[in-house]
Amino acid sequence: MKKYVMTVLMAGALLSGCHKKEPEMRPLQTDEAMNGDWTLPYGQWRFAFTTPKALPATVTHVRIIDTDGYLYRFYTLDGTQSNPGSVGIWSDKIRRSSIHFNKANKPPQYMVFCWDSIIDKKTYETKIVFSPDTWLRMKTPANHLARSGRTVWYDRMILGLAPEGKVRIWLQDVGDYSNLPVTPIKLETVSGDRLDLCKDISRHKKGYGYTQTTKDFIKDKTYPYGEW
Repeated sequence: MKKYVMTVLMAGALLSGCHKKEPEMRPLQTDEAMNGDWTLPYGQWRFAFTTPKALPATVTHVRIIDTDGYLYRFYTLDGTQSNPGSVGIWSDKIRRSSIHFNKANKPPQYMVFCWDSIIDKKTYETKIVFSPDTWLRMKTPANHLARSGRTVWYDRMILGLAPEGKVRIWLQDVGDYSNLPVTPIKLETVSGDRLDLCKDISRHKKGYGYTQTTKDFIKDKTYPYGEW
């Protein structure tokens, strides 16, 4: 356990923006990752970001260390989509079918991402440490089939971004089945003077503005507009 914690701290440094020059690329793994075969039967997994209805946010940068210990940096990302079924609380059947850029070869050990919460009018930085239970779930088929009869794999991760910088994570299921909640070892979201990697990363440096859709939706509501 001690070695695991030390490796987590090393990964946090690698994923942060505190280095003037990034270290030489070499695999960085926990014992659990190093001692297991985390090859995915379906090839690559994908991830996507979603927001509640009319409460927008935009993800600007992502870094991931996979179970092979390799670092991925994403500067071009699939768009963050609003989920019309998430009003007041998250829907448990959020679906994303078309994901072009957000993908990696092995399950994630660590993730950090920068995002603008337009509804909160601020920039957030979220760091996540994933558990081996999540890796195993991602390489194990569901105990049910899709309507077409095909095997169902948990190959898509959905990350929900809500007011007050709250983040939820699911593995996407199919049909009438609810998405599977993901409980990470650690999930931390910071803003303001606590930003590290995400300091000065924003698409709204000149300020935030609401669309008419958002204005109409939040009228007569009390911030933060739901339980997330």
